[in-house]
Amino acid sequence: MSDRAAQAPADGPVVLRRMRWWDVEPALALERVLFPDDPWSAELFWSELAGWPETRHYVVAVRGGALVGYAGLSAPAGDADVQTLAVAPDAQGRGVGRTLLDALLAEAARRGAPAVFLEVRTDNDPALRLYASRGFERISVRRGYYDGGRVDAAVLRKLMSSA
Repeated sequence: MSDRAAQAPADGPVVLRRMRWWDVEPALALERVLFPDDPWSAELFWSELAGWPETRHYVVAVRGGALVGYAGLSAPAGDADVQTLAVAPDAQGRGVGRTLLDALLAEAARRGAPAVFLEVRTDNDPALRLYASRGFERISVRRGYYDGGRVDAAVLRKLMSSA
């Protein structure tokens, strides 16, 4: 299954669906590619999926039968947190991240979350631009949060509309 995540087709529509148990292995393969210094474990994915649907919302992006991205939201009550958002390298810059983020924001709105928070590497300019385009603002910095203390994390917040 890891080959399917690594060799996703470049063309065709992206379909979002709920993350299921069979998505864990391709998601792990993508984790190792995108976050080699700090990938999520299978146990962490299973733990997150166990919170479905009461406190968690996880979706995958599939193109041509291959997993090209995934994203997760924690929303137990009150504010929500983006737990993860990942897009395969060959699918980046094609709207997959935007589609995943919009799905999480829609779920946060559906649950009545007054705000959505997330952390992102301060050196990840494409992600920072994406989040800014969706109304996220930097509220703080966590020094040395990533890569064994070498990279800071920007803490971002989006206030959700009450209308």
